[in-house]
Amino acid sequence: MALTISILSLLISALTFWLTRMWKGQLKMTRPTIICLVGKNGNDEPKVFLRTLLYCTSDKGQYIQNMFIRIHANQAVYDLNVWAYGDSGLVRGSGLFVSKTGVSIYHHFLLSKNEQWRPTPGAYKLEVYAENSGNVIKKLFEYELTVTIEQIAALGNGKVIYFDWAPNWGKYMSSIDSGVTKQRSQAI
Repeated sequence: MALTISILSLLISALTFWLTRMWKGQLKMTRPTIICLVGKNGNDEPKVFLRTLLYCTSDKGQYIQNMFIRIHANQAVYDLNVWAYGDSGLVRGSGLFVSKTGVSIYHHFLLSKNEQWRPTPGAYKLEVYAENSGNVIKKLFEYELTVTIEQIAALGNGKVIYFDWAPNWGKYMSSIDSGVTKQRSQAI
């Protein structure tokens, strides 16, 4: 009986050690509370920014090496792979540790300098990817947004299209900035 209890205790200790010190868990992302499409504004290129919580399912946590957004729109695919993040000031994404308690910040995504994005009205499938320190790329989020002709015209004038999550409706509600947005998107 004592030997059985000792073996069981050893197995429980080994499992606890593995779960807390060895197991990497999964990198996850909550649904963004806000997704914004920003049109070309002066020297600033078009971009997408969003606010979300990234978290890991293990106590060990994970390191994100890079993130990018892939947009599927009207049979074209755009990879916005220049990543920056922050709440009060932006820093170029070059690594981020994500623990079990998570990291909630704004993420900004731009095209590489030699690429162009030509926004058109229609359905936009937005996918968010993260690359961990082991060079494994994982899709964290996917959602289809609808962009209207009026919104495309606003993007062409350097405006911002906001998609705010409405939990009572179970979908994103869109709006175009009212002129205050330029200050808000620069502060974010």
